[in-house]
Formats: sequence, C-alpha cells, structure tokens
Amino acid sequence: MHDSGVVELKKNGIASSHFSLSKQSLATAAGLLAARDRSLASIYELHGPPPVWGRQPGFRTLLRIVLEQQVSLISARSMFERLRSNIDPFEPQAFIDCGETYLRSLGMTRQKAHYAIQVAQAFTNGDLKTIARLNDEEAHATLTQIKGVGPWTANIYLLMALRRPDIWPDGDIALATAVKKLHKLDHRPSFVELARIAERWRPYRSVAARMLWQYYLAEKDPNRRSASHGGVSYD
Repeated sequence: MHDSGVVELKKNGIASSHFSLSKQSLATAAGLLAARDRSLASIYELHGPPPVWGRQPGFRTLLRIVLEQQVSLISARSMFERLRSNIDPFEPQAFIDCGETYLRSLGMTRQKAHYAIQVAQAFTNGDLKTIARLNDEEAHATLTQIKGVGPWTANIYLLMALRRPDIWPDGDIALATAVKKLHKLDHRPSFVELARIAERWRPYRSVAARMLWQYYLAEKDPNRRSASHGGVSYD
C-alpha cells in the first residue's frame, strides 16, 4: 500500500518536503494519521481518505489564491472569471501590458490590482522557475518575496498546487471551525492554538488539513463530499 514517497516521508519527515502527494500516498498518509489520532480517525472512518484536491501550478493558480485573500471563494471566483473574460491571452505578460488601472476598471481593488501585477512579473522574470525543486522552507520564502503573497497564500500554493505533504495553512477559518466542532470546543481555536495542535500531525500536516476540510464540507452540506475546500482566507 505504501508508495515510495510516503515511505520516504515516514523515514525522513521534513527532509522529504519536496515530495508531491499522489492519490495513493495521500490515502496512505491519511490512514497513518487516523491510526495515531482519534479525532482524525473519526473523519477517516466516516468519509475515508480525502479527495485529491489540487490546482495546476503556475500563474493562474497563484493569482486566484491572491484573489481569495480575505474574501469568500464565491467572490474570488467571480472576479477571476471577469478577468479571464476580459484579458486575452490570460497570461502574465498580458496582465503587465494591461496595467493596474485597467484591472481596477474590472472591479479589482487598488491593492489586489497591484498584487496581480507583482505576481505576473514574478512569472515573467522566472522567479518561480525552480520552485518545485526547492524544499518547503525555500519555496515558501521564494513565494513570500512577491508583494501580495503572504504566508497563507504561499502555504495554499504549496499545499494545493505543489501538493506538499507537510504544509499547515495558518489563518484558515474553515480549519479552525472544523477543529472546534470535531473537538467539541466552546470556542473556535485561535490560529496560534491551531498551529500548535497541528504539530502533532507532522510530517503530514497537509493531509490532516485535507481531512479537516473534508469534514468541514461534509458537516456544512452532507450531500457534498467531493468539493474544493471552502474556507475564507486571511493573510
């Protein structure tokens, strides 16, 4: 059942942080977490391994995650579709050529328009060309050098686009809500408390996050078990 990636992760932990999760290794890691954590076991027994939610690495995905900062995913999706309908080709250089003023005319805030151009320039400059070969810390540092890409955005990109196994997306409200309900707490844990709780799930914190998103979505809508994660994000 164990593919080589999970075996290597189990052996070396964070040293294997450049490994990308596959469907098989995700399922195996979820089983390992369930075997050692009672709360995650309850999710696993009810829903099985989490879906392999993923996004294609590249400009479009990083831009979309930036759009998701501090707004609902529905609002971010609407803005993304408006941009895609009005910018052709939907590529970094086209964004740079359009400029911030045009992006703002499409409904982007001044700040988000500026961030979009910064992200586009990072791709045209080749700043992210080798990111898939970097370890988690190096990749995170490379991403956060881009203005507008904060820790949450960098972590979601590493978790969703590069499918790293041990990323914890600090600041995700859906995860905090899931832990509150799962642990029957009388308050939603702070992001600091949540990060402390997540330490027990190393070196599979990404997998734990996926399991908690799975639980959050199932509790929110019992008929919807395979959807993209639906939290509200903060950087």
